[in-house]
Amino acid sequence: MSENKIKIMTISDHPFSASGVGTQTKYMIDYLIKTGRYQFVCFGGAIKHADYRPQKASEYGDDLVVYPVDGYGTQDLVRQALETLKPDILWFMTDPRFYEWLWDIDNEIRSKIPMVYYHVWDNYPYPKFNRKFYLSNDLVCTISKVTDDIVRTVAPEVECKYLPHSVNMEVFKKLDEKIIAKFRKSNKFDDKTLFFWNSRNARRKMSGSTVWWFADFLKQVGKDKACLLMHTEPKDPNGQDLHALIEELGLTNGEVMFSVDRATPEQMALFYNAADATICISDAEGFGLSCLESLACETPVIANMTGGLQEQVYDGKDYFGVGIRPTSKAVIGSQQVPYIYEDRISQEDFNIALHAINSMTKEEKAEVGKMGREHLLKNYNPEVLMKEWDEVFTNLYKKYGSWETRNNFKPWELKEIA
Repeated sequence: MSENKIKIMTISDHPFSASGVGTQTKYMIDYLIKTGRYQFVCFGGAIKHADYRPQKASEYGDDLVVYPVDGYGTQDLVRQALETLKPDILWFMTDPRFYEWLWDIDNEIRSKIPMVYYHVWDNYPYPKFNRKFYLSNDLVCTISKVTDDIVRTVAPEVECKYLPHSVNMEVFKKLDEKIIAKFRKSNKFDDKTLFFWNSRNARRKMSGSTVWWFADFLKQVGKDKACLLMHTEPKDPNGQDLHALIEELGLTNGEVMFSVDRATPEQMALFYNAADATICISDAEGFGLSCLESLACETPVIANMTGGLQEQVYDGKDYFGVGIRPTSKAVIGSQQVPYIYEDRISQEDFNIALHAINSMTKEEKAEVGKMGREHLLKNYNPEVLMKEWDEVFTNLYKKYGSWETRNNFKPWELKEIA
């Protein structure tokens, strides 16, 4: 243990990036460093780098050093980091497709330090092909109840802990009505129902369908009665040309608007507050951070009942907006992922959801939003979840140790041959 602090090496999206993975990594690092018991060395990946020199942030000093890497790193970079930086625990996060190379050397790593995988998986059927990956960790932490059930079923002998995402609820909160009204008026939203969409313009996020179906909704209520604000890149190569869509649909007079500049968390909170509802209808979604941020701001959501979205919009008793049940569950896949459900909603059900929000009174939306934040405070409270991460790492270090104190790991197993 370095300087009586547990040193954690993370591999994930760059902790200063705006992605959901990067944001969650930053939340965890920020909280744990403030306890005075942790140091972090990070492989900051998933973005293009202009400079590959180690990076520090003044508020953390030597307790956080980020090493920019392409992708999520390489086996040799991990080997080099283990020998030179001497971390006590390796923590890594996102879809397992990005980490097969890392699990290929799990015996090398785990002979020295324990591996903690923060697991993201979108849907059923149970991915039995992931079992070998789950078995290659000392602990698997799960992002959603769906993911938790999957790990416990596919690899029941692996230590598992449910730890969903959270957001800074001091930033993402209900704002003063005067601030909201001023923002809506200055952007000509004040007399319209405003729907907000905050996701990457990528195929699974259903960006094109959202625009296309919204055009039909406007035909029914009137083009001057509602507006769609999309915080995304309209020409993202991973998605559709959204500018081409609005041209084709004749939505060029402010019916669909784009926010493309990088926004601070405070600016994002204003967007959520200004909206009447946030749309999250991905056909595959491990968690869906925009749903959580919206509810934290007491803004109802329209969400596909899939992956991690379903447990946010619905607590088993109440909906915090409109939850849409998928009308089709296609089995798709690839060479890496042989099978997984893709949950698609119908245009009809989406249209019904838009009308439901549009017909709600201001008081009704406020009540639904208030219930949504209460749901988050009960089940996604950042203070509670960060304390759980603290307990996870403290207990893991005590149980498994590292380097000279490493125990409870066998790089071999005995099998009886008939």
